[in-house]
Amino acid sequence: MASGAKAVMAREALQGLIDGLRADGYRTLGPVVRDGAIVYDALAHVSQLPAGWTDRQAPGHYELRPRGDEAWFGFNVGPHSWKRYLHSPLERLWRAERHGDGFKVVAQDARAPRQALIGVRACELHAIALQDRVFFGGRYADETYRARRAGTFIIAVNCTQAGNTCFCHSLGTGPKATAGFDLSLTELLGADRATFLVEVGSDAGARLLESISSRAPTEPQLAAAQEVIDHTTAQMRRTLDPERTRQALRAHPEHPRWDQIAERCLSCGNCTMVCPTCFCTSVEDHSSLDGESAERVRVWDSCFTLDFSHLHGGSVRQSIRARYRQWMSHKLSYWFDQFGSCGCVGCGRCISWCPAGIDITEEAAALSTTPRPKKKEVPHEGS
Repeated sequence: MASGAKAVMAREALQGLIDGLRADGYRTLGPVVRDGAIVYDALAHVSQLPAGWTDRQAPGHYELRPRGDEAWFGFNVGPHSWKRYLHSPLERLWRAERHGDGFKVVAQDARAPRQALIGVRACELHAIALQDRVFFGGRYADETYRARRAGTFIIAVNCTQAGNTCFCHSLGTGPKATAGFDLSLTELLGADRATFLVEVGSDAGARLLESISSRAPTEPQLAAAQEVIDHTTAQMRRTLDPERTRQALRAHPEHPRWDQIAERCLSCGNCTMVCPTCFCTSVEDHSSLDGESAERVRVWDSCFTLDFSHLHGGSVRQSIRARYRQWMSHKLSYWFDQFGSCGCVGCGRCISWCPAGIDITEEAAALSTTPRPKKKEVPHEGS
């Protein structure tokens, strides 16, 4: 099968794909229910998928609910992003061990085990592409990240519903996966069809698909898959205009809206932790209590933490206003200068997982309005 070819397989055949990947040495990862949310973890069998579960999301709100059917992928993105398996939350950079009167530095092995990501949404594919640009798209490459990407197989899943906080369609990043996958699935449900429409995205994907039973799709099945995408797109209520927002953030660095946001923002960093494109880190040095070894590790950090911009003499961005403005301006404006695109993919995680319910699309719209000039005070007579 060539890239772009389509086929139909029974739902149960997904287990064959998982088995084939595991037999080929891949660690298979996918969505599972844990601790009241749908998260990404080890996935060895389709029985672990969130069958019959969906989620309800709103600003500052996330909850699981039963669907009333047995859909395997009838939910939206949750608190985890695939970033955690490519850009690890904690990465050891090197380790030093005492040898006599000196130390020997042991470099971190850049090799990575092969992994298969199952259930990757269109917005997340775009997020992975953005991180690729950050970590090895320029002059300096993160070799550990590059190794993980080289050993990653991706099975994408097209969204069958839009979450209340989604706005990927306005950014051109969803809801249909168009590139960056090995195989893409569209789940078709109904009395006469409980199948997946499969699209091939790579030679590796074609080889895996050939290992299971599939058949050519019928015109009604192709039409049904398109109906799923159209229905999901029509459900989205939030939008973000990337070019308008980009220009507005440059034009209004002192917009009064920043003060209003700062009154609500807790500077907790939740938005950056759940964001699939944020990549800020800090470096920490640890040593053993006996003095025989030490290591340097890289950990996720956030531009919302006070120490993140700490230089000699103190933090550069001491106010919540300054830190929120930095995050939003970088993601929606300065990212264009650095990486040639918007840094947001419209997944809506930052809206759902913000304890204060701050909505980035609402703030972008407000900041795109021209601020009213302050009224001049008229002195009273006799003053």
